[in-house]
Amino acid sequence: MTDPLLPPQEPAASQPGQPYSPGPTAAPAAPLSASDDKLWASLSHFGGVIGPLPALLIFLILKDRGPFVRQESKEALNWQITFFIAWIALNIVVAILGAILFASGAYGAISAIGWLPGLLWLANIVLSIIGGIKVNGGAAYRYPVSFRFIK
Repeated sequence: MTDPLLPPQEPAASQPGQPYSPGPTAAPAAPLSASDDKLWASLSHFGGVIGPLPALLIFLILKDRGPFVRQESKEALNWQITFFIAWIALNIVVAILGAILFASGAYGAISAIGWLPGLLWLANIVLSIIGGIKVNGGAAYRYPVSFRFIK
């Protein structure tokens, strides 16, 4: 039912057989300059200090705007995914071992394994900083152990 006070609405395709056109689309973003490409590539590694979100955002937003940022943000994101899977698995192993050691009364051994996830997090911080420094210098960086989830 149409409202008599509103002007009549034209259909999306005014001519039969013409495809629907939603209107003008936004122009693609301009490519990054060489210095910006290097900056965002290094920030994707440095961002690993706080977690995977910076590398993910940089990869999703800027991957089509520069070849170096595409390569390095993908590398940083692959490392962050690998790190978080390992960190979660290590926390599960430490919790299980801690429960077994607690049940057996070996309270001192619990504190000996409890710092392992923190040590892995420290390795993430160190490797992310090393990666950021190398990439900021213009060289590509590959993490020592990283699965290639994103090709």
